[in-house]
Amino acid sequence: MAPPVTELTDRARDIFRAVVDGYVESGMPVGSKTIAAASGLNLSPASIRGVMQELEELGLLASPHTSAGRIPTERGLRLFVDGMMQALEPSAEERAAIEARAGHHGPVEEALAATTAALSGLSACAGLVMVPKREVPLRSIARTAASRIASLHCPRG
Repeated sequence: MAPPVTELTDRARDIFRAVVDGYVESGMPVGSKTIAAASGLNLSPASIRGVMQELEELGLLASPHTSAGRIPTERGLRLFVDGMMQALEPSAEERAAIEARAGHHGPVEEALAATTAALSGLSACAGLVMVPKREVPLRSIARTAASRIASLHCPRG
């Protein structure tokens, strides 16, 4: 089983991210020279190949053939997505921004739209707010039952 993305070294995480980003962008295997030239990691292609080999041994990357670069495995993509989904607690400043945007009075739909926009803006990702389905309030059921009982047991004069 692959380790959580937080347990990878910073270097391994950066190279893993570069491979996934390059693969998602191009659909092609990503080589160590490409990463060395484009990533700004200040590492030699040989150093990058060594880390890529370690990531391959962990089952996160695969090489489609000997001279190709690497592509993320299904497990690697799952780890990458799970790592993106790990939420950190918002800072006091971010929390204040969310509350300011969602705190206005008005219809619930507007508050949900404002909250979604705030979350999306702060995270630079898609925002999604879900609410449970509306249920019939219990007091309506109780009132119906009570009025029905009253009509059955109370003679009208």
